[in-house]
Amino acid sequence: MKLTVFANFLNHHQVQVMDQLYNLLGNDFHFVVTLLSDQEYMKGGGDYSNRPYCLCALKDKSTYTEALRLSIESEACVFGADSCEFAIVRAKQNPMGLSFEMGERWLKRGWVNVMSPNFLRWWLNYIRYFRKANFYRLCCSAFASTDMQKIHTYENRCYKWGYFTHVDESFDIETSMEDIPASEVISFMWCGRYLRWKHPELPVKMAARLKAEGYKFMLDMYGHGSVFDITKRLAKQLNVEDVVSFKGNLPNEQILKAMRKHKVFLFTSDQNEGWGAVANESMSNGCVLIGSNAIGSIPYLLVDGSNGLVFESCNLDSLCEKVKYLFDNPKELHRLSRNGITTMRSIWSPKNAAKNLIYLINQINSQDFSIILQGPCSKA
Repeated sequence: MKLTVFANFLNHHQVQVMDQLYNLLGNDFHFVVTLLSDQEYMKGGGDYSNRPYCLCALKDKSTYTEALRLSIESEACVFGADSCEFAIVRAKQNPMGLSFEMGERWLKRGWVNVMSPNFLRWWLNYIRYFRKANFYRLCCSAFASTDMQKIHTYENRCYKWGYFTHVDESFDIETSMEDIPASEVISFMWCGRYLRWKHPELPVKMAARLKAEGYKFMLDMYGHGSVFDITKRLAKQLNVEDVVSFKGNLPNEQILKAMRKHKVFLFTSDQNEGWGAVANESMSNGCVLIGSNAIGSIPYLLVDGSNGLVFESCNLDSLCEKVKYLFDNPKELHRLSRNGITTMRSIWSPKNAAKNLIYLINQINSQDFSIILQGPCSKA
């Protein structure tokens, strides 16, 4: 099978699954980078363009010609960000060639999003080129398929997808986490850019309530951003500086190590969080994830009370209720942590995602309608 993925650049959210696809397909797999920007590569903490399967379309005329050829002749193509040009070429010249659009949701802010120039361009291209071609959608958000239904696109042609981070198979949760007695301090972690829609104020307000009610805990908050100073002032106003510590920005490797030292990860963003790879990372590293139900990854990754906890977005009472459940049921920390790791290793790992994508491609091409029941490439 010849499979080619097109996207603006190869970052740390994609490289793990792309490596797995290369392991499975060898030289029949390519990743075409559609932009030429060293800064874009460095966003993911490194330059992955030297991968043997990676082709930079804008490097020179010959690589651009090769990228066009792959877009037409590959048995299957996946088109991510900034690859519409190549998707249109495929839809025109090989309309029956199996293709997938890969992306997050369009209606993060509701119907106001349909007025954006980016959406209008995409929608017109869908109507002109993709609607009648052999195109499907890989949804990097649990809400993307619902958005597609609302705007009458890709109906019954949506499959679950996402961002995939490294899963350390050697990590032993059994030796790293013991059952915790009710009197022991629980360590919480929050990590992200300090932006309003990530709601860093929620963990601080949670800390104030827990402290007032006599719970023993520590909250470490990592990152920086536009509302960092506002959040620090809030911690001072609420008199929680003794239990809330601001750690600032750290390299990703240190963040992952920090996750292994904390019991619970708080993920408090609202619907503006398209996916949120810290969800994958925290679960893979043994944290019990408590996530907002409006985050794109949460409905895919978490089953409330089974492998993590889900709270109502922006609702402090709901967040505190989930946190108190762990204080009142300390043995649940071990069970939820273990189940979270199992989810990441057996279902949402890069290895399983690559395997499922190849299976789905073969399935559609052979018109075999047996389905993948859960995880990547299951029906959205």
